[in-house]
Amino acid sequence: MTDWTQKQERFLQYNIPTRLGHLAANLARIKSFCEDVTPQDAIASLLKESLYFIEWTVPNMVQTDVDQAAQLVELGRTLTRWLFSWDKIRSDSTALTQVQTEVSSWSQRVLDMSGLLSESTVIA
Repeated sequence: MTDWTQKQERFLQYNIPTRLGHLAANLARIKSFCEDVTPQDAIASLLKESLYFIEWTVPNMVQTDVDQAAQLVELGRTLTRWLFSWDKIRSDSTALTQVQTEVSSWSQRVLDMSGLLSESTVIA
């Protein structure tokens, strides 16, 4: 069982770009795990953790970029739908492929939001 309180305390110590980086990494893992023989409960766990990351990040983003915060809320709705339908999705190759496509796109969008890979933050 995950101690979400401790995880939240650690997560909130990060700045917004780093939080978004963690979220983008989770989304990339979900895509990768869908392609693999990874136990499906691991994917459900990543979906749940990603929802928490969004919940813990959005309130701080609203103050600086309401549009990006709204995008994360939209992502949260998508992840929630997947989480509650996961048993059906994992047994339907077409649905699983759709999730992989969408989660890959979201991972890139969130990484772009973070700014972690922008030229000004890349260390040569």
